[in-house]
Amino acid sequence: METSTKEKSFSCEECGATFSYKTNYKRHLQTHTGVKPYRCELCGSSFSYNYRLKLHIQIHNGVKPHPCLVCGSAFSTKKVLELHVRTHTGEKPYSCETCGSTFSYNSNYKRHVRMHSGEKPYSCDVCGSTFSYDSNFKKHMKTHSGDKPYACKMCPSQFSDPTNFKRHVRTHTGEKTYSCELCGSSFLRNDHLKSHMRKHSGDRPHACELCESSFPTKSHLKRHMYTHTGERPHSCQVCNSSFSTRSVLKVHMRTHTGEKPFSCDVCGSAFSDRANLKRHMLTHGGEKRFSCEVCGCLFLTNDYLKSHMRKHSGERRFSCEVCCSAFVTKLHLKRHMKTHTLKTQLLNQI
Repeated sequence: METSTKEKSFSCEECGATFSYKTNYKRHLQTHTGVKPYRCELCGSSFSYNYRLKLHIQIHNGVKPHPCLVCGSAFSTKKVLELHVRTHTGEKPYSCETCGSTFSYNSNYKRHVRMHSGEKPYSCDVCGSTFSYDSNFKKHMKTHSGDKPYACKMCPSQFSDPTNFKRHVRTHTGEKTYSCELCGSSFLRNDHLKSHMRKHSGDRPHACELCESSFPTKSHLKRHMYTHTGERPHSCQVCNSSFSTRSVLKVHMRTHTGEKPFSCDVCGSAFSDRANLKRHMLTHGGEKRFSCEVCGCLFLTNDYLKSHMRKHSGERRFSCEVCCSAFVTKLHLKRHMKTHTLKTQLLNQI
């Protein structure tokens, strides 16, 4: 039996694809131009092809004519059913040539490949930031729109992203759902647990290109880089002091507000940051583990020991910007600065 084949006379100049029929050729061109003339009147979604709009309409109508023979779940299209069946069969037809990872879905495979290639196809027209994943791009765009539909009922905080909102709520409830199997420490977020696990493994994958230092997290590396650049991008709007990280600025602001959210359960003393509370707790029976090799004095913390060692070395790190006097500790500098303040007050009274 003879079969006739129609010549593919319509060729796409963009990608080289060829078509026998002009209608198919025109339909294909829309994939390059981004034109989506078929719009859903119910939700506003638009589509390149009419048949995709019809499939979409079934979602609104609740029509799911394709049932799964294994679990009974029903789906609006045969294609979605075929993808679902892979959850039962374990089929993973998409394999990464770089690391060998396999995936059930092409979309997950493409996302994974970008980890190796570094490709960031999603670009922000406002600030130029680029992203590997559409979900991250959409989250970022909300930072420009100012849209924050997720409001905390316990404080005035608002969030554009539901994940960040849920994380925030845990800071009020104290819920720590991520637990370390080695030491029992628990964390609010999974990424905090992963960073913590590197303390056990000793893994420091983030290396500084300027010196030999390496760090367990990218944020630690970023903070470290400021020591090379001297950059202090976070400024205090009250006194114009600047800081390398937002967290240090936040602690600094408490010197203006007087806020002391960290309190001692033993004596009730309150502190502006957690590190000072930890130091204080050592005074309630903490062992003096840090010893001076020069004179044998013992100290509760390594910071106290370092300050003490300057007495032996003669190092005076803290300088007065008014008269150039130098001091061993920041506390001594603060005391000294009061002498300038007092002189200024007396001169103003004359």
